[in-house]
Amino acid sequence: MAKEMMKTIAANKKAYHDYFVEDSMEAGIALTGTEVKSLRQGGVNLKDSWCDITGGELMVNGMHISPYEKGNIFNRDPRRPRRLLMHKREILRLYGLVKQQGLTLIPLSIYFKGSLVKVQVGLCRGKKLYDKREDAARRDMKREADRAFKGQNRE
Repeated sequence: MAKEMMKTIAANKKAYHDYFVEDSMEAGIALTGTEVKSLRQGGVNLKDSWCDITGGELMVNGMHISPYEKGNIFNRDPRRPRRLLMHKREILRLYGLVKQQGLTLIPLSIYFKGSLVKVQVGLCRGKKLYDKREDAARRDMKREADRAFKGQNRE
């Protein structure tokens, strides 16, 4: 089997800032034709989106897919809830983790895998304000160390 090409359409950088990502998995997504065409043009925003399990189905809410310019009557509501495609066993496992441990399901990225559209869903735990400050301080220290190391190598 040939290696399938993956092309990232959008990534949810805010999710890594607001949450600790404990686990992630891949899911398919049910879309209409004009939505796929809009994705090919990069018209998607994952910033305020989240996943929810209702009636045994995994749904993504708040994902904005811009209407396709040439789609006219076939365009759908840009913020409609979209169904994520996973095995029932996986959905039930996620449901148990979300209910018992207080975790959240967040779409981390959306990408093409071959001709199919896939969503990477993360099982996340919320960060407190002091966790965010700690991450920022750690990032700044690493940046300073890299600068010092780079400056040391030039001399």
